[in-house]
Amino acid sequence: MKLGIVTKREPVIRKPVVLLPADVKQLGLHAFHVAGHKYLAAVVEASGALPLVVPAIADQLDIDELLALADGILLTGAVSNVHPSHFGQAVHNPTLPLDPARDALTLKLIHAAIKAQVPILGICRGFQEMNVAFGGSLHQAVHEVAGLHDHREAKDAAIDVQYGHAHTVDLVTDGQLADIVGSQKMLVNSIHGQGIDTLGAGLLAEAYAPDGLVEALRVADAKAFALGVQWHPEWEVMENPAYFAIFNAFGHACRTHMQREKPPD
Repeated sequence: MKLGIVTKREPVIRKPVVLLPADVKQLGLHAFHVAGHKYLAAVVEASGALPLVVPAIADQLDIDELLALADGILLTGAVSNVHPSHFGQAVHNPTLPLDPARDALTLKLIHAAIKAQVPILGICRGFQEMNVAFGGSLHQAVHEVAGLHDHREAKDAAIDVQYGHAHTVDLVTDGQLADIVGSQKMLVNSIHGQGIDTLGAGLLAEAYAPDGLVEALRVADAKAFALGVQWHPEWEVMENPAYFAIFNAFGHACRTHMQREKPPD
């Protein structure tokens, strides 16, 4: 009998795993759990991580089991808004979409992730979710608030115009975001109708729009990366150094978490 030659297998070098809580979309007669391509691509390209979409079925998922899989969490933007009942308000405009299934997952996941020292990056809706999870409130229609600008995009414009630079933000001196970006000011897009009214307990503002609206925040006492931004740094992230820096810093935090949690050989 001829024996085969046994070759030594190279060890698999895994990438950090980033969880993305899904949006619930009704497609025809059925509900689907989805995540936007641009977020998934940014996790792969700019963070060097492996994206894993988590269905928004909070009552059927064990949060601790999810966090055992996670080296990071990306809270994406979405068409839907956080339900205002989570910050003590009635619905201002019933024509705008809501996603209570996503709310049920993300608002529970945020605090658990902070406690477990799992890095978090929140974008647009995700930024707002972070604020609400810490007891903050939102303006449901920023453009209707005296002294604030209209931060919405032109719906009839081409997508590259909608996601193009809309205004500057001033980064807080000596803040985490200013350190990441390497500047006190940056240009951002603006694609949101809602925005922060009161900042949640334990959160610190990291950037402001020209009208004074909070555009970035971090969890003050978090032991790991916990940053949220109102704009969309995932858009053409590989072509925008400041946007790339945010995702790269998040990826570094995810790799640090992965190495800390790596079991002994």
